[in-house]
Parts: sequence; C-alpha cells; structure tokens
Amino acid sequence: MTSKVDEKSIREKLDEFLHQKNYLTDGLEFVEKKTGVNRLYICIGAAAFLALYLVIGYAGGLVVSILGFGYPAYASVKAIESERKDDDTQWLTYWTVYSTFSIIEYFSDIFLSWFPLYFLFKCSFLVWCMAPFSWNGSEFIYHRVLKPWVKEHREKIDEYLEKAKERASHLYDEAKDKATEAAIKHATRSDRDDDKKED
Repeated sequence: MTSKVDEKSIREKLDEFLHQKNYLTDGLEFVEKKTGVNRLYICIGAAAFLALYLVIGYAGGLVVSILGFGYPAYASVKAIESERKDDDTQWLTYWTVYSTFSIIEYFSDIFLSWFPLYFLFKCSFLVWCMAPFSWNGSEFIYHRVLKPWVKEHREKIDEYLEKAKERASHLYDEAKDKATEAAIKHATRSDRDDDKKED
C-alpha cells in the first residue's frame, strides 16, 4: 500500500514538473500535440534512448556533463531570481554534492571510465541528485554524509583555510614587493640610459 502512495506521489511530482512553464515543457507540449502521446511517455522514451546512447554511443562523458551541469545551472539561476528560498537551498545542496562527486571522480576516473556502463550510472546518479523530490540524491548524500563529516571536521578545516589564507596573503605581499622593486630598478635603469644618451 505504501509503495502505491509513493508511486503516485512520484508520478504526480513528475507530471507537475513536466507541466511547469519553460522551454523544455514548451517543446514537450508541441511534440505532445503533434503526436498525441502523453509528455510523460515522451520523456520516458527519451530517457530510454539516452540510456541506450550512453551505453553504446559516442561522447557519453560530454552528454553526461551537459546534463549534470546545464539544467542545474539554468534551474539555479531561476532559483536565485525567485522570491522563494527553498529552491535556493535545493540547488545549493545539489552543487555541494556535485562538487564533492567531481573531486572524488577526478581521482577515480582513470579506473571508472573503463567500466562499460559508467556514463549510464553517472547520468542516473546525477538525475537522482537533481530530481524534484524531497528525498533526492543531493538531500540524501548531504544529510547522511557531507553534513556530519563537515560538522565533525569543521575546526580543522577552518584552521587549514586560515593558514592557507595567511600563506596566500604572505605570497601576495612578497610578489607585490618584488614587482615594485623590479619596476623601480627598471625605471632607474631607464633614467640612467636616457642620461647617457643625452651626454
């Protein structure tokens, strides 16, 4: 009984999402009117085609990157411009998880990219993270993994960040002093050369 309620709420959420006013839904509405096929089924068909393409197609990494970055960037801009704050939190949570995933992926990509279904799983993971549900991947990972880890290590992280800031400030001051010194030497040398030419 619970699964039917959950299934119904997922379907309702998807239907609500597919009827929001934006370029994607305008295109879906156009195709729906021309074909007579419900836009939900059009999306399911497109998702099946995308899944097949990610398994056997070319440039799967590019497609997944566009999907994992493109739509969330658009949605984030809309969230920033809206009056509501809950959508800001939703997309900020997504970007926190996305950046953490990108760092982990950077170190494991050399092994994972050889896995035949890697791009399909990565795409599925990112879609789960940006899904319009309260229990999506971003919320789950943030509250179960990232938030507890940051709370536990916050003091050390702040300490390292402060040291890095001091070091960067010190390096900047050194570079500025050297640049000023070099500019003064160059200006003095130019003045001497001009004096020699006049003599």
